[in-house]
Amino acid sequence: MAKITGGNTLIDPQIVIEKAQIGERMRVGDLGCGRTGHFVFPIAFAVGERGLVYAVDILKDVLSNIERRAQQENIKQIKIVWSNLEMFKATSIESSSLDVTLLINILYQSNKRTEIIREAVRLMKRGGKLIIIDWKRIATPFGPSIEERLNKENLLAVCQRLGLELTEEFSAGAYHFGMVFLKH
Repeated sequence: MAKITGGNTLIDPQIVIEKAQIGERMRVGDLGCGRTGHFVFPIAFAVGERGLVYAVDILKDVLSNIERRAQQENIKQIKIVWSNLEMFKATSIESSSLDVTLLINILYQSNKRTEIIREAVRLMKRGGKLIIIDWKRIATPFGPSIEERLNKENLLAVCQRLGLELTEEFSAGAYHFGMVFLKH
C-alpha cells in the first residue's frame, strides 16, 4: 500500500484549476501551500508565464523546497511568501490583488479559522474566488480527528459574514469537500 504523506496527495490539482477557472495571466495565492507545492506547480503552468502564483506558508523550510524546485525547473511565475496567516495583514501580498485564493487542507490545523479566511478575503479582488478544500467530517483510517475537521455550516456562516457568496460545493475526492466562494 502506498504511504500517504498528507491530504493534498489525495486531491487532484486539476479539480482545483477547473473549479477556480484558473487561466492565463491570473494571480493566484496558495495559502498554506505545503511542503511539495502540490498545487503551486500545476497552477503555475495554468497561469502561464505572465501569471503569478504566490506560494505562502509559515514554515520556511517548506518554502525553501518550493523555491529550489522552481529554480531547478526555471519556473519564474512562482513567488515565495512567508506569512502567519492567522494575523490580519501579515501576508506581504497587495490587498485586493488576487484572482483566486486557495485554502486547501489548512483550516483544520488552526483554531483561528476566521482570521485565516479574513486574510484570504483581504488579498482577493472584487469578483475573485476563494476555494476552500478540507477534510469531510467522516471517519477515515488517516487524517485529522473528526473533532478537528470543519463544520461546513459554521464555515459557510463565517464566509458569508466576511462578504463571500457560496457559488458551488463539490467533492474533492473520497475524503475532502470543496467550496467555491465569490467576493462581491
